[in-house]
Amino acid sequence: EVIDAQQLQTDNWELTVEGQDVVSNGSYEARLWGEVDAIQGTLQQELMNKVPNSTIGFNKAMACGWICIGKGIDGELRVFRKVESITDTTRVLLCQLSGVLNDTAYAEQLKELKKRKLIDKSVIKHYVVTKGSQFTVDIDRLESELTSEMIQSGTWKSMRFKAYNFEAQGPPIDSGHLHPLMKVRAEIREIFLEMGFTEMPTNNFVESSFWNFDALFQPQQHPARDCHDTFFLKDPMYSRDFPLDFAEKVKAVHENGGDTGSIGYKYNWRIEEAEKNILRTHTTAISARMLYHLGQQVSLMLIITLEKNKDEKLTLRCTQRKHLLQPSTSQSIEFSVTKRWTQPTWPSSIK
Repeated sequence: EVIDAQQLQTDNWELTVEGQDVVSNGSYEARLWGEVDAIQGTLQQELMNKVPNSTIGFNKAMACGWICIGKGIDGELRVFRKVESITDTTRVLLCQLSGVLNDTAYAEQLKELKKRKLIDKSVIKHYVVTKGSQFTVDIDRLESELTSEMIQSGTWKSMRFKAYNFEAQGPPIDSGHLHPLMKVRAEIREIFLEMGFTEMPTNNFVESSFWNFDALFQPQQHPARDCHDTFFLKDPMYSRDFPLDFAEKVKAVHENGGDTGSIGYKYNWRIEEAEKNILRTHTTAISARMLYHLGQQVSLMLIITLEKNKDEKLTLRCTQRKHLLQPSTSQSIEFSVTKRWTQPTWPSSIK
């Protein structure tokens, strides 16, 4: 080491503003004693109005045995001097605080003065610098890298190298960040989970036409079920992932209204159309499947990606949709947050 540095610490006592006033004018107890009439005494109330912080001064003077209370000639309570002279030890001790005091010798007095907020402790830190074992007035540049030229020429033997710090942190690594839309999605999801909603499974990207259309009572000849608006799968082309007894009830509602009081759509419902596999086109398909399995009113939410075939752009457009089921009305509410960064419109019922 070129130099050795040793840190030292010194505790110094400093006078507060109130302490400086005591040094200049005396302690409150001494000032109160000085205001007492040496012969007739002084009325207590009158005395308390003459001295600042008179309550502290009165109590301290009584504790020191400098004053006492008694009846005067007129029969009223007065304060009398008990001693002819006093030594203002508080002022004397504060005057000695021009230098550092020994805590062990003045421990009790310092504790009392600090309690009365007449002094405050300050810490002074300083360093003692001495020459080290490798002290020099010449500054040598230490080598930071060992090169192949140094090894070949042998100059590394006479060079001095910087010490390696194996605990040093490496350079920060650039990492990816969440897309703003994903941040909004995660925040909305957390809000609804805290409100008591249960998130529905969203991993059914391939869905049967039964759950996507028929269970929602969308007629099989509806334009939305044509290939220009929906992606149909070739392999596997069909699926029967739905209960046949429930399918019979859905068929009856489509054809003649079943037991709902409706007249239905008045067409022959075909199970072959319901079995066709498609890429899920809306969130309500998941809601229908969940309502069938649960068979009761629940609070559910989901955030998913949808696939729809749009003729006007002939491209795949992904839309983030939010779907809610309100247990109080048993009806679904939808709102969308698209790839274009816009403020979503929230339904008034969930504001």
